[in-house]
Amino acid sequence: MRIADFEIGKGKTFIIAELSANHNGSLDLAVKTIEAAARAGADAVKLQTYRADTITLNSNDENFVIRNNSLWDGLTYYQLYNKAYTPWQWHKTLKETAEKSGLIFFSSPFDKMAVDFLEELSVPAYKIASFEINDLPLIEYAAKKNKPVIISTGVADFNEIEDAVSVCRKAGNNDIILLKCTSSYPAPVEEANLLMIKKMSEDFNCITGLSDHTLSNITAVTAVSLGAKVIEKHFILDKSINSPDAAFSLDEKEFTSLVDDIRTVEKSLGRIDYTISPAGHKNRHFMRSLYVIKDIKKGEKFTSDNIGSFRPNLGISPKFYYEILGRKAIIDIKANTPLRNELID
Repeated sequence: MRIADFEIGKGKTFIIAELSANHNGSLDLAVKTIEAAARAGADAVKLQTYRADTITLNSNDENFVIRNNSLWDGLTYYQLYNKAYTPWQWHKTLKETAEKSGLIFFSSPFDKMAVDFLEELSVPAYKIASFEINDLPLIEYAAKKNKPVIISTGVADFNEIEDAVSVCRKAGNNDIILLKCTSSYPAPVEEANLLMIKKMSEDFNCITGLSDHTLSNITAVTAVSLGAKVIEKHFILDKSINSPDAAFSLDEKEFTSLVDDIRTVEKSLGRIDYTISPAGHKNRHFMRSLYVIKDIKKGEKFTSDNIGSFRPNLGISPKFYYEILGRKAIIDIKANTPLRNELID
């Protein structure tokens, strides 16, 4: 599966910097944030494409006031999304900035109109947010564009994930990536449940990854070691920015560290192969081998008193020890001599 020129699932982990609301209403800040994400080593930058009135209703009714011990308690849904949304007129400029910086640009659409708008920008993939995973008409509409669909699963049970995957496949789209996600902001590390990354891949026959809202890099780095092929983290230019997502976003230094750690993990994972590594082969010298430990005369038998297993590895392997006992020396052998086949009758 490819997203733009990036091959997903082979080699490098696909690392996404999520801009979300961290532009704080400033196009200039959004541009600088994308440029910083490129410097930090991200492979892609992702936006969110919605308007407040396409994601919620403009109501002050108690049902529309956020009260769930979140960062946004007291705001209405409309107030939050009106502050957090990325103006659609910015998208073209932000796409040009991303691509000029060497980043892949795509977005999360939150309605069909957003999908149509993003199609005009020729984005190479779509991301379905956790809270939209039950919007099957939206997922179907995006899937029919025949581009990879990345789906966060933070609030979904097995059946809801299965429904979302099935809708994509029925639309003729098998390029599906599922992201393990804890939809809490910030997310408690003890709820990360990273073992599900491999399980979801097996259950749904999909590439899997992690959308990470924890406050450290350990969770994302561990996810890569467990098979995650995609990592998404919120990115912010400066943590002092008063954006809705600042509290669980990484700045440039932190994101750079994340990328470096992931690339190190990738190198360490290697491949399934019993072949000894070059470094390991070089140090086989420190293995044991059989040595003569007392002077032995020609014709004298080898016994447990005159041969033994010691470092370095210059003689016969100790695995032949019992086969050699009772056999005779061809010549006189001095103590401390590595025992070799040519010395044995």
